[in-house]
Amino acid sequence: MTAKYKFPEGFWWGSAASATQMEGAAREDGKGLNIWDYWYEKEPNRFFDGVGPEIASNFYHKYKEDIKLMKEIGHNSFRFSISWARLIPGGIGQVNEKAVKFYNDVIDELLENNIEPFINLFHFDMPLELQEKGGWESREVVNAYVEYAKVCFELFGHKVKRWLTFNEPIVPVEGGYLYDFHYPNVVDFNRAVQVAYNTMIASAKAIEAFRSLSIKDAKIGIVLNLTPSYPRSSNPADLKAANIADLFFNRSFLDPAVKGEYPKELVEIIKREGLMPVVEEKDKSLLSSNTIDFLGVNYYQPRRVKAKACMPNPEAPLMPDNFFDNYEMPGRKMNVYRGWEIYEKGIYDIAINLRENYGNIESYISENGMGVQNEERFIENGRIEDDYRINFIRDHLIWLHKSIEEGCNVKGYHMWTFIDNWSWSNAYKNRYGFIQLDLKTQKRIIKKSGYWIREVSKNNGF
Repeated sequence: MTAKYKFPEGFWWGSAASATQMEGAAREDGKGLNIWDYWYEKEPNRFFDGVGPEIASNFYHKYKEDIKLMKEIGHNSFRFSISWARLIPGGIGQVNEKAVKFYNDVIDELLENNIEPFINLFHFDMPLELQEKGGWESREVVNAYVEYAKVCFELFGHKVKRWLTFNEPIVPVEGGYLYDFHYPNVVDFNRAVQVAYNTMIASAKAIEAFRSLSIKDAKIGIVLNLTPSYPRSSNPADLKAANIADLFFNRSFLDPAVKGEYPKELVEIIKREGLMPVVEEKDKSLLSSNTIDFLGVNYYQPRRVKAKACMPNPEAPLMPDNFFDNYEMPGRKMNVYRGWEIYEKGIYDIAINLRENYGNIESYISENGMGVQNEERFIENGRIEDDYRINFIRDHLIWLHKSIEEGCNVKGYHMWTFIDNWSWSNAYKNRYGFIQLDLKTQKRIIKKSGYWIREVSKNNGF
C-alpha cells in the first residue's frame, strides 16, 4: 500500500501523559504530596465519582508492560512528566534516590524499545509545601523550580535529548487563579497575571540553566495549548473581541516563549486594567535571551468569540470574559461527551500562524485527542471499536499534512493519551487512550485505534 498522506522521514509518532495522571503510587517510595493529593484529601466531592490520583493507571508498577504496548502500537516517541514531588519531596533539598531509579528505569526501557523519551518538567503538580509558600506567585518557588530543573538535566540529560519546561502553563492560571477548577481555587485576575508571568520567568531561567550545561544534540521547548480565536463575523467589534481572546489565551505565553517578549497590545490592556505583575530588573533580558528551541502544540478545540452583548457587572470580579462573549457557531461539529467543538482545520491554522508569525519554529503536535464516555458500549469480541477516534485522528492528520506540504516545520504527532488515564477533576469519566484500562483488574487491552495508529506509524502515513 502506498500512503496517500506521507509524512516526513523521522516523524514522531507517539503519545503524551503526565505523572499525576498515570503513575499512581501517590504515597509510595518517599514521594511527597502535591496539590492534587492534598485537594483530593480535602474535597473529594470535587472529583468525578470521588476518585483521586492515588492509583491512576499504575504506570509506576507497570511501566515495563506499558512500554512494550507502546512499542506494539508503533510509538517511536513518548512524552511524560517527572513528578517534582516524587523526585524532590517537599520541592526543595534532598533528592529521592528511589525516584531517580524509577525515572532512569523508565528512560532505559523506552530507549531499549527505540522510543525516544521527551521529558516535561511540570504538568500542574506543584509540591504542596511550595504551594503553601505561594506557588507560582512566589519568586522563591521560581528559584526552587530552576534548581529542580537542573537536577533533572544533570541526572537524565545524557540520555534524554528532548526537554520541555512546562505543559499548558495557562491552565494553572485559568484553573487555579481565575475560574476555580484547580487548587488553590483563587478567583483574582491580579494574582493570575503574576502566576502567568512568573511561570514564563521560570521557563526562561530553566532554559538558561539547560544551555549552560551544553548537552550534546539536546533541545528544550515548552508545550502550549493553542486555541485559535475565530470571530463570529468580520464586524470590527467581533474582530477586536477575537484579537483580545487571542492575546489573553495564546499570545500571553506564545510570544514570550518564541519571541522573548510580550505583545505590546497585551501589556497595554494589563496596564490599563491595573493588573501589572511585579517584575524584576533583569527579567526583560532573561526572556529575550532564553527563547525555546522547539514548540509542543496541544490542540483540542477552537475558541469562537463575539463582541460583548451586555456590559459586565461592575461589582463582579474582573475576568478575561469581560472583553468578549463566547460564540456558539450554528452547525458546528461536537464531541458531545466533552462539550467541545471538533474543528480539524484549527490544527492547520495554528501551523500556518507559526510559519507566518513565529519564524516557522520547529514544532510538533504534542496533544490532540477525543474523550468519550462509557466506551465499554463499543466492545465487540473483547475489543473497543473506537472508529470515532480513528476518524478524529485521521481528519486532523490530513490538515496537518497539508500544513507540512505548505512548508510548516512540523516534526510529529502525539496523541493524548497512550492508555485511559485519570483526569484532573473528571477522573475516568472520559476515556482518551489507544489502550483500554480495565479499572477493576488494571488489565490493558489495545483498542481498534491502537492497531490503526500502528499501521500509520509503520507506513509513516496512511
